[in-house]
Amino acid sequence: MTESVVPTRKSALVAIARVYLILIFPVLLVLISARLVMSEVFLQFEYNRPGFPEDYYGMTREQRLHYAPFAVAYLLNGEGIDFLANLKFPDGEPLFNARELRHMQDVKTVTQIAFAVAVVSGLLALASAVYLYSRSRTALRKSLFQGSILTLAIVAAIIIVAILNWNYFFTLFHTLFFESGTWYFLYSDSLIRLFPEQFWFDAALTIGAFTVLGALVTLLAVWFAGRDVQNG
Repeated sequence: MTESVVPTRKSALVAIARVYLILIFPVLLVLISARLVMSEVFLQFEYNRPGFPEDYYGMTREQRLHYAPFAVAYLLNGEGIDFLANLKFPDGEPLFNARELRHMQDVKTVTQIAFAVAVVSGLLALASAVYLYSRSRTALRKSLFQGSILTLAIVAAIIIVAILNWNYFFTLFHTLFFESGTWYFLYSDSLIRLFPEQFWFDAALTIGAFTVLGALVTLLAVWFAGRDVQNG
């Protein structure tokens, strides 16, 4: 009786680890890609690329490159909202109004929760991968392969929706994560002047591109690993 129960229990753990790894793989790749985009390198690329929209109200590219990193840094650091509230234009006017500051607080909360989830789920994914490696390397390879395929399918669907109807995608995203009415701003507000709609469209496509790249690299690694086993 004991001998039959132990293998069954192990098989169940392998199945659970496999399902978890497959499902969490796209989430981790997207969050890692989002973190890569939240950098001054991406800001430099965006503001300097040909065709990026100018600020209708006169903010220069140099000013954008000066102020925008503060917004990104705030989302990633442990500072309070005063980090942004104390920023001022050269004439002494506050860079962000109360509505913008409230939204940035909401964004920071969502960002911190997302990255905390990434850390915890990433550790669980690593533990699952180690467990599968010790029990069945074939199961690990299949899990990573299927997780990569799932990632590509999800990203493809999202990109198609974003390209065909960006306004719907943008609105749906904000509706899911932010209180209604808190993320609408005037074109004259600094958040829009620093981060126009084109910026978010480009950011979404870049996150998608990084995610696809991660999935393709994983597929190639799994394929080569399986090939080595067969040749061995």
